[in-house]
Amino acid sequence: MPRAVREQQMLDAAVQIFGQRGYMAASMDEIAELAGVSKPLVYLYLNSKEGLFTACIRREATALTEAVRAGVRTDLPVDRQLWDGLQAFFAHTAEHPDAWSVLHLQARTHGEPFAAEVAAMRTEIVSFVTRLVAIAAREAHRDPDLAEREVAGFAEALVGAAESLATWANATEGVTARQAASTLMNVTWSGLGSLMRGHHWVPPAGED
Repeated sequence: MPRAVREQQMLDAAVQIFGQRGYMAASMDEIAELAGVSKPLVYLYLNSKEGLFTACIRREATALTEAVRAGVRTDLPVDRQLWDGLQAFFAHTAEHPDAWSVLHLQARTHGEPFAAEVAAMRTEIVSFVTRLVAIAAREAHRDPDLAEREVAGFAEALVGAAESLATWANATEGVTARQAASTLMNVTWSGLGSLMRGHHWVPPAGED
């Protein structure tokens, strides 16, 4: 069997074990057995448990960002682009729950360099969302300062909400990717629409 194919089998097994058991509890013996290879071969290909986990993070982060980008047609109106991007995100995380567990739960809680790998993926997605929000603001022809003052924070909040909602949807029976995307789209588009119309919520007078 070609090395590249066998390595993907190892990564498939590792994502399943890491996603379901957690990084600390996962054993190389389990991963090797599930992949149908010897433990020394796993070490030969991927050097260490840390190296294997890093390879899993990189592969799954790339797959998620590619799925989101592939789901969006840039020739469509911006609300449709955002909707399609959300659907692609929730569909991918629903179809690959172990991979999402690795990215969102495991990698973030075991320090560097794992957290840095996930942060790079998140930065790419936030940049993508920022662009969509900025386009929507420009198309509204209102508040030229909106892109600098509001868009970056709006995009961060949207991505954070999507991450939390994906984890909740995967753990909640009966919640589909489309339902999760619809929930977040309704909240997002209502808020973004208000911003573009110049309707800003402000704290009550006299409060810091």
